[in-house]
Amino acid sequence: MSTTKVVVGIDGRPDCENAIRWGAAEAASRGAELHLVHAFIWAEFRGVPLGASDMAPGLRAQADRIVADAVELARKFEPGVPVTGERVDGFPAAVLLAESWQAELIVIGSRLTGRLLGLVVSSAGTELAAHAHCPVVVVRPTEDSLAGSQVVIGYDGSRPADAAVDFGLGYARRHGLTARIVAVLGEDEDDDHDLLAGVRAHALADDTELIEVTGHPSELLLEWSADAQLLVVGSRGRGGFAGLVLGSVSQTMLHQSPCPVAVIPHAALQSPQ
Repeated sequence: MSTTKVVVGIDGRPDCENAIRWGAAEAASRGAELHLVHAFIWAEFRGVPLGASDMAPGLRAQADRIVADAVELARKFEPGVPVTGERVDGFPAAVLLAESWQAELIVIGSRLTGRLLGLVVSSAGTELAAHAHCPVVVVRPTEDSLAGSQVVIGYDGSRPADAAVDFGLGYARRHGLTARIVAVLGEDEDDDHDLLAGVRAHALADDTELIEVTGHPSELLLEWSADAQLLVVGSRGRGGFAGLVLGSVSQTMLHQSPCPVAVIPHAALQSPQ
């Protein structure tokens, strides 16, 4: 990638504060720039035409105020991190997908109630998790986004899961956390042996706890991530994690995980590093 930056999607609502805090802390740990992006959607304002109008200057000024306030907040969270902000016309998913080409990480918030739950988590969040060109983190709004004592990584031996191990162990090392890899085993003992050997061979896995379990991936990951600061999963896995991004497992993780969730999209594996 040509730049080193963490991108946070902002919308001016109080419940995106944790996403800004999380993104600022992660940028600090990476020595990266923090870039805050507000997608300005005219179509969301009833009665406002999509073309030029007398209302446009005021609406754009309000959007610029959202950006300025978010930049100020981020600088309070992490004074040593370079912070920039930008208003971009467009819908959140499209705007942030474009940003993902030049980002190390995309961070967005989630909401637990109301109409916007589907908009942010199921629509923009799911589209980013499926198609972004960098890892995507969805941060919870109700608890301290930096609470928790460990990183939990879901693993099934697929390429995205291998990338999830890289991401999760790197995060744990930078933030001084322990890591736990949850490997959901199948019925073939030979395949399981190869799968676990791959995990143990990872350069950062020496002090990592490896949990070998059988059962339903959603239930197991939710159980093991109860005291986690971050849950990391890959997309389009095999076996127990098949269909992780767009299927029922991903919806469960994004809606019910007690901690921030990082997803490694398949497209991120094909993007230049």
